[in-house]
Amino acid sequence: MNLKDAKYRDFALVREMLETPGIIQRFDFEQAVLVAQAIQQCGKLFLTGEGSSRIFPAKNLIYDCLRLGAPLSVFTDGARQAHEYPLADFAVFGASNSGKTKEVISLFTRLAEQGHRLRFGLTAHQGTPLEALCKRCFTLICGKEEAVAATKSVVEQALFYRSLLSPFEADGPMAQNQAEAASKAQEVLEAELDPNMVQWIAAAPTIYFAGRNNGVAEELALKTNEITHKKSDYLEGTYAVHGIEEVMREDEVVVVIDPFREEMEKFKDVLVNGVGMKVIAVSSHETIFPTIRIPQVPGYDTVLQLLAGWNILVHVGVALGINLDKAERARKIGNEFVAAP
Repeated sequence: MNLKDAKYRDFALVREMLETPGIIQRFDFEQAVLVAQAIQQCGKLFLTGEGSSRIFPAKNLIYDCLRLGAPLSVFTDGARQAHEYPLADFAVFGASNSGKTKEVISLFTRLAEQGHRLRFGLTAHQGTPLEALCKRCFTLICGKEEAVAATKSVVEQALFYRSLLSPFEADGPMAQNQAEAASKAQEVLEAELDPNMVQWIAAAPTIYFAGRNNGVAEELALKTNEITHKKSDYLEGTYAVHGIEEVMREDEVVVVIDPFREEMEKFKDVLVNGVGMKVIAVSSHETIFPTIRIPQVPGYDTVLQLLAGWNILVHVGVALGINLDKAERARKIGNEFVAAP
C-alpha cells in the first residue's frame, strides 16, 4: 500500500496505517517510568479493554514478559469478565481509545468505589470518563482515527505497555532499535505482494490466521472482518492441525504468522495435502509455504508481523472493491458508555 497510488490514497485506513512508522519513531519510552516502577513493586498487572484495545497490546506484553523472564505476573481479560475477579492486589490498566467503552467504565467505577490504589488508563482523548476514574491516565500521540478499524492506535498501545517492562531490563531493545523499527515498518507496509497470494485470499470464503498466542494472528482475524468483510478465525498455536481440519474446505486459506519450524511439515501434511487448501506464511525466514518475507528488528518483530498482516488485508480489500473505511454494522465504539441524565 502507498499514498501515491489512487487505489489506496483516498482511504483514511491506509493513511492511518502509514502514520504508524512515525508513531514508532516518536514514541517516548520514558513517559510511564514512575508507573512502571509502581507496577514493579506491586508485582501483578491486569490489562483490560475490549476488542483491538486489548487483543494485541495486552497479549503481546504477556508474551514479551514471559520470554524475558521478568518477575511480573501479567494477565488479561475483557472488562466485563474482570468484574468477577478480586483485583485489589493488582495494578490495573484499562485501554479505551474513546475513553467511553461501557464495560471498561463500569469496571473502573467499581474499582474507584472500592478505593483501588493502582488504577491506570490509556486513551486517545483527554477529558474522558475513563480519565476521571483513574489515578493516572495517559493519552496516545497517534491522534484520531477516522476508519472503523483501529490500527495506528493498536501499535501505540502495544508500545506503551511494552515500556512498562523497562524496570526489568537494562539497555532493552525498544529504545535502541526504535529508528530501525520505524524504517522497517515503512518497508513492510509499502511492500508489494504476489498477486496470486492476494487472489487466493480474496477468493476464500473464510480466512484463518494461525500463530502464537501473542495477539498478532488474533488481531488480524478481527481486522479481516472489519476491512475485507470476510469471515475469519484465529487458530492458536497448532490448533489448525488438531481437529478443525475436519470442517475446513479447499477454497479456504490459512495465513500462518511466524510458523514454528518444527510444525511446518505437519501443517503441510494436514492442511495442504489433506484438505487441499492454500497455506501462506508471514515470516522473517523462508518456509515451505508461499511466504511473505519481512525483516527482523529485536523487540519489534510482532509489530512488523502485524503490519504485514495489515498490508495483506488492504490488498485484499482493494481487490474486492471494499470501502476500507466503513463497515455495514461494525461501529467505531463497540459499546459506548452514556452518562445517566
